[in-house]
Amino acid sequence: MKQRYFIRGSYHGGAYCGWQTQPGLPTVQETLEKALSTLLRQPIAVVGCGRTDTGVHASDFYAHFDVEDLDVDTHQLTFKLNSFLPPDIAIFGILPVASNAHARFDATARTYQYHVSNRRLPFRQGLYCRIYFEPDYELMNKAADILMQYEDFTSFAKLHTQVKTNICHITHAHWNMGDDDGEWVFTIRSNRFLRNMVRSVTGTLLDVGRGKLSLDGLRHIIERKDRCAAGVSMPPQGLFLCRVEYPKTVAQPRLFEFDD
Repeated sequence: MKQRYFIRGSYHGGAYCGWQTQPGLPTVQETLEKALSTLLRQPIAVVGCGRTDTGVHASDFYAHFDVEDLDVDTHQLTFKLNSFLPPDIAIFGILPVASNAHARFDATARTYQYHVSNRRLPFRQGLYCRIYFEPDYELMNKAADILMQYEDFTSFAKLHTQVKTNICHITHAHWNMGDDDGEWVFTIRSNRFLRNMVRSVTGTLLDVGRGKLSLDGLRHIIERKDRCAAGVSMPPQGLFLCRVEYPKTVAQPRLFEFDD
């Protein structure tokens, strides 16, 4: 009988064409599956908690896989798996879970961050987006508050994607000064996100911050439910998936500390 395991890890997305396997292209999923298959000496399929796009990073990412019950300590397995992976992918832990636990569908909330700066930050190259103006972050936070008053985010969804609904419940949206001098970070939390949503929301908020869009204009964009009305989609390198939340019934809290 097969046992299901959760993996918790992170990756720098710069060298990958996103999470999901694509023929002939380097992806995080394919890299992880190859490493696990080599280590466990059998084909292993991995299901991720979501699909990040080309160049997008994840500082907190989960996936699951099924395999015959392993006669090995999971801490030792974690150490061995890291030795099979490139340095831009790191595994923090592997945990046995119930057979019906699902890395994607059981997630109750996800949090993303987008990093920007109008300064040249040599030690942050590939991890933030440089902008060439000084935004009004106080005004942008007023705009971010408006986001939480709506549920339909069709205006920020990538066109021609197959989703059943564009309804998302945003519970946090705020700009803060980052750890690096001159860097600002937009943090947004929701039960789900649409394809390209965070990058297009960020671009639209920056339009507010530079005086190109009013707060009423932002409301108009959301209410139009038209992607063409929103701002430009920001480049991928500034975006991080930084937190995925699960109920404690999904996994034992001794390794993964999930919120209720």
